[in-house]
Amino acid sequence: MTDSAQIPPTDSTLDAKPDADAPVPGVDVQVCIVTGLSGAGKSTALKVFEDMGHFVVDGLPVSLVMEMVDMMSRPSMSHFKGIALGMDLRQSNFVEDINDCLSMLAGKNIRPMLLFLEANNQELIRRYASTRRPHPLEREGMGLEAALLAERSSLRPLREMADLVIDTSRFSIHDLRRAIQKRWSGNKGKLRAIRVNVISFGFKYGVPREADLVFDLRFLANPYFVDELRPMSGKDKPVADYVFNSPHAREYRDKLVDLLFFMLPLMEAEGRYRITVAVGCTGGRHRSVAMAEEILQALRQADYPAFLEHRHLELG
Repeated sequence: MTDSAQIPPTDSTLDAKPDADAPVPGVDVQVCIVTGLSGAGKSTALKVFEDMGHFVVDGLPVSLVMEMVDMMSRPSMSHFKGIALGMDLRQSNFVEDINDCLSMLAGKNIRPMLLFLEANNQELIRRYASTRRPHPLEREGMGLEAALLAERSSLRPLREMADLVIDTSRFSIHDLRRAIQKRWSGNKGKLRAIRVNVISFGFKYGVPREADLVFDLRFLANPYFVDELRPMSGKDKPVADYVFNSPHAREYRDKLVDLLFFMLPLMEAEGRYRITVAVGCTGGRHRSVAMAEEILQALRQADYPAFLEHRHLELG
């Protein structure tokens, strides 16, 4: 007998390339499952996770959890801090299926954090009355109060295994945000929860509308009037050295940074997740750019997630 003939490669096999976005083995994936009583604030909680940089999916069937978690290990998803999954009793056999799901995740060495939200019946009834939406378990012969009791009973095993139980009966949206940030914002590295956007701009082009804090630098010495510095920007060392050459410029920079370090923890404690600081000079090319670079460096050294935009650099 002769050896079997080899099948020549087809064009498709010749052109096949490895998937650059294939899941990377061994990548740690932070998973949070958000569940609890209907009307207790799951949608609001998921928005908080989204603001904190998580990939969020609401109403995900338990059967798709593993697929979503595997997707998070792809390089294209690496900019997310984790994944937050909103799940509730609208799925049949929810409690049994989620236990199976937790076992499968454990098999991949993934320990999801389980957040359970609840509220007292009186508050839930008030919320349903204000939204005029039906409870998922309401049906003919079962009114709202009976549906609430049935749901509470069904979810009791899930509540007992939760990593964090939050009673939102007396919570505002900001209270819930603070509670979640306090528990989850430190999960990845040392970065703080509040994000700081720093913008340099020129007053001649207008103040950024999104700015929370605006600082005017037009009292500082202007490199524009120095011929050799005019073509440069505040990103160039000679310009920055010129701007901060005077003692009052350095003192202003230090006091401005100190003010931010005083305010940011207070804002973070109130549930703020983003603040925009704008520093401006006349044209937005020299003084404001140099100051914005200094502020960014100080914030990042203090472990704040800080981002920089030189809005009018090319116009000034």
